[in-house]
Amino acid sequence: MPTAIIWFRNDLRLRDHPALNAALKAGLAPVPVYIHAPDEEGEWGPGAASDAWRHRSLVALDADLRQRGTRLRVFAGDSLATLQAIAAANGAQAVFWNRRYDPVIEARDTRIRRELRRHGLRAEGHNGSLLFEPWQVETKAGDPFRVFTPFWKAALSRWNPPRPRPAPDALPAFEALPDEVAIGDLRLQPSPRWDTSFWGGWTPGEHGADAALQAFTSGALQDYRDGRDRPAQTMTSRLSPHLHFGEITPWRIVEALEHIGPADQRAAYVRELGWREFAHHVLHHFPHTPDANFSSRFDDFDWADPAPATLHAWQHGRTGVPIVDAGLRELWATGWMHNRVRMIVASFLTKNLRIHWRHGARWFWDTLVDADLANNTLGWQWVAGTGVDAAPYFRVFNPVLQARKFDPQGEYIARWVPELRALPARARHAPWEVSATDREAIGDYPDRPMVDLPDSRRDALAAFAKLKQR
Repeated sequence: MPTAIIWFRNDLRLRDHPALNAALKAGLAPVPVYIHAPDEEGEWGPGAASDAWRHRSLVALDADLRQRGTRLRVFAGDSLATLQAIAAANGAQAVFWNRRYDPVIEARDTRIRRELRRHGLRAEGHNGSLLFEPWQVETKAGDPFRVFTPFWKAALSRWNPPRPRPAPDALPAFEALPDEVAIGDLRLQPSPRWDTSFWGGWTPGEHGADAALQAFTSGALQDYRDGRDRPAQTMTSRLSPHLHFGEITPWRIVEALEHIGPADQRAAYVRELGWREFAHHVLHHFPHTPDANFSSRFDDFDWADPAPATLHAWQHGRTGVPIVDAGLRELWATGWMHNRVRMIVASFLTKNLRIHWRHGARWFWDTLVDADLANNTLGWQWVAGTGVDAAPYFRVFNPVLQARKFDPQGEYIARWVPELRALPARARHAPWEVSATDREAIGDYPDRPMVDLPDSRRDALAAFAKLKQR
């Protein structure tokens, strides 16, 4: 039976897999292949937390394939050369994959497709991760969108998500291929194992994605619109890493939501999926934005030159601002941070410390298990005020007021900043305001924020005013 290589990347699942289904539809026996080539991803190669997740997701995918009679073929090295070698050894007629949209990877895949076709192979990319391809939605003038609301309105007018499809019951086995390696040989797991604390709350793989979706639809979805902003409660879907690694598709999530929960709650969540679509739309049309301000006027902004000690204190949750420190410690311990807290943390870095958003984006990239170039870029530039449809720079989150509004009892703070558990709930938001007696109960936690919050806000606004004058 003629064969086709299925080149797995960030689509580590068997259901709803357009590349795999294309091979089966064409009557070709699928050869599941994963090639580890991080150097081909340029300056934004995978971070350490992403690698730790990927290891477990690859193991899960391999186990699912073995249950169906085959296994994942793993390689390390040049992607094009590896695909050509596999095709020669196996007699493959085609290579199918699901598209990725990071600019460097898009360019690489274009070169690979051209070269494979030049050598007589059928080579096809498919949409395996988005409700809309980044180029499908455009303004009436044919331009890309720069504002979310009209983008999403236009997207909904084209709404036609694919229907979920089951995984194949069985797949053919093949002999070993030259130069295969074991998943462990890729050394994706960290050493020493600093990721151990991650896995009590996460289960990478397609089955873990199913469990997360089930937990969300049977629980948090019922009060998602308001509850998603409360970090002390499990009121978000926690599907972001599963979506990033393609362990579940957005259209399977949408289908699961069709008849569950109140309509307004469903719409609120689907709108968040819309922001993910918008992020990929922006990255595709403005590929410079992971490294440069979308709004070029901020190239002249008076960013602070970050002292290593200042950046280290922010990274490791020692700023003296409890809600900020709680978020960064949650990130370090779990590989994830609540979205409301991500905004507070980012505002503190880019406004109160006036440190360029790129420093924050790089830290998130290395420490988040859901580190996605499109989402990470859009999120940081949105908070910093430098991106498309961004919050204006003069909107500075007050971290104390944010904590009092969204973590009123200080439960989230107490969970991640245990030095403050002994304080009364309201005192946890601003411990520098408590009495000397209460101060003795919080040990070596910083006496005050590393910068004065009102003063640093005024300095940020003054810098922005100076920029406008230019």
